[in-house]
Amino acid sequence: MVRKVLLPLLMSAAVFAEPCAADIKIGFVNVGRLLEKAPQAEAAKKELEKEFSGRDKKLVAEQKEIKSLEERLAKGGEITKEQERDLMNRKREAKRAQDEFREDFNLRRNEELAQLQKEIFEAIQSLAKEESFDLLLTDGVVYAAESIDVTDKVEKRLVASYRPSGKKK
Repeated sequence: MVRKVLLPLLMSAAVFAEPCAADIKIGFVNVGRLLEKAPQAEAAKKELEKEFSGRDKKLVAEQKEIKSLEERLAKGGEITKEQERDLMNRKREAKRAQDEFREDFNLRRNEELAQLQKEIFEAIQSLAKEESFDLLLTDGVVYAAESIDVTDKVEKRLVASYRPSGKKK
């Protein structure tokens, strides 16, 4: 009895749902690609390199000095307690500076990433509204046909809104 009632109900629902589904405009945006290719991403990368290159060079130079000192002391044979203490202090200080550098760099990188994600989100929303999309999908999509991939359109919006000083139009 349940089959006799349920089967026609499901079939009629499928028939009526078909025309509705045809009117839905769906698109897909590959956010990962935008995070790599957007001019804002490249600018943020260069800004971070510029901001942190001086500290990085100092850390590398200190590491080389410590290694050189270790080699000299190892070749020289006897090491005084003072030399050993000095070497340990320099190593400890270098490690602390390296950890601090990494923490500062990660903090700034996350700030830049958050700003870029915000700009991408705004570009996606703007495109969705202007082109009357009912649904735009991003992460977690297993497959999206090229016909619904609007990543290039979003990328063009990001390029158009990019200003080298970091200011949008």
